Amino acid sequence: MSIRPKNDIVAKVDDPGNTGVARAESNSPQNNGAAVAGIGDPGSGNGKTGIADPGYNSCKIYVAGEVHPNVRVPFREIDLAPTKTMIGEIEVNEPVRVYDTSGPWGDPDFRGTVEEGLPPLRAKWIRDRGDVEDYAGRAVQPIDDGYISEAHAAHAKRPTQASPARTAERPTSNSNGNDSNVNASPASSFAARKPLRAKPGNCVTQLYYARKGIITPEMEFIAIRENLGRASATSNIKRQISNVARNDLAFRHAGSEPIDNWQSAIGTPITPEFVRAEVARGRAIIPANINHPENEPMIIGRNFLVKINANIGNSAVASSIEEEVEKMRWATKWGADTVMDLSTGKNIHATREWIIRNSPVPIGTVPIYQALEKVGGRAEELTWEIYRDTLIEQAEQGVDYFTVHAGVLLRYIPLTARRATGIVSRGGSIMAKWCLAHHQESFLYTHWDEICEIMAAYDVSFSIGDGLRPGSIADANDEAQFAELYTQGELTQRAWKQHVQVMNEGPGHI
Repeated sequence: MSIRPKNDIVAKVDDPGNTGVARAESNSPQNNGAAVAGIGDPGSGNGKTGIADPGYNSCKIYVAGEVHPNVRVPFREIDLAPTKTMIGEIEVNEPVRVYDTSGPWGDPDFRGTVEEGLPPLRAKWIRDRGDVEDYAGRAVQPIDDGYISEAHAAHAKRPTQASPARTAERPTSNSNGNDSNVNASPASSFAARKPLRAKPGNCVTQLYYARKGIITPEMEFIAIRENLGRASATSNIKRQISNVARNDLAFRHAGSEPIDNWQSAIGTPITPEFVRAEVARGRAIIPANINHPENEPMIIGRNFLVKINANIGNSAVASSIEEEVEKMRWATKWGADTVMDLSTGKNIHATREWIIRNSPVPIGTVPIYQALEKVGGRAEELTWEIYRDTLIEQAEQGVDYFTVHAGVLLRYIPLTARRATGIVSRGGSIMAKWCLAHHQESFLYTHWDEICEIMAAYDVSFSIGDGLRPGSIADANDEAQFAELYTQGELTQRAWKQHVQVMNEGPGHI
């Protein structure tokens, strides 16, 4: 039996007039295990079976916004069994609502496929602001997927005859006597649309809107999400930090008195205005590229819920596009708030397109990885022009945040010479090798302002990489680490001048 709170408005999910809470039942026999055709379905052995209900005896509900009534925020509501008291009475338990990152894939009424991609949730919000334009965009080139020419790509993607052992060992979703070539891209039917960018003289970042006092639909969406259970969770937090033990979470997150700008706001209700204020102050970011309208808005910041990132990616020796989409679907089904595509090898562009078009959460990348593939893995052959082209390519696809290791400066590299574990960051080691080969300052640093211009045009957020992070306790807190950290602060200030959202990596990628 499904138990609903008395104050809920129950409506069908597809009811456009619903202004309360809509429920998509997933615990009924007819909906349980509803088929969702397509490649890469979590739980599928061959990529063709459907997703079972992500939570036993639960349903998907949608809460409508107030500032922006067309905002509908998804949650998963779990019905609890009644409790039998010690005197034999039956006590009804209210359902429990939880944060849900599965997107439409977790809605049993959704009948889309991964070949079609997710519906563009934010497309109207973006267009209604009137500050974007579509344009032809750059043409996809063979080198984007790791091929030197069209002929090379066609040869690499041709079907190959399967061996009986391989076919029996690992059937594929399109096996029919021929084994599907791992280099071949599956056919998609994504809606054709041109990439968007800011109109000349306009800025489209959430940081810019926040500084202008504008509460966007994304901000209200986030406020509803983040406020879930906030009142009950914080009701017992002591307000007088001076009376709290030093090892208490409330004390540790409060910050120092002199640094008022970074004081914690634990216990503060999350309202759309609070979200706007936190973004405006640079204490939180909303990764939301205007070319990723499928993205359900989320926020990363100290006064908000802790977020989980999942790293996925193919390589030169393993995995395929289907498997990468399946990884993303599994990750978001079980609660990943963001996903990073760290693919190397072939079909990087195609893999990323499939992931973004099917992802309800922000997608991040490390652009230097693809740029390195374009020069055959030879770091010393990297150029600013290749890197810039890669940034635009990924921004047009809809990548929400870039990790850029621009803090690795030429003069900092000798500081790592006596380390026990050296430079452990892949991006950091790539840039260190380039700097030493050319004996020049990193082009990521010298072209930082141009990178910011590209990011601002698409509202791509920065994750400034810690390329000189220590790889061991022996190297912790050394001169190299803090030299780079100082430069990260400088780069943050320069990005903020162009209204680009920034988060900084530290040891452990935190």
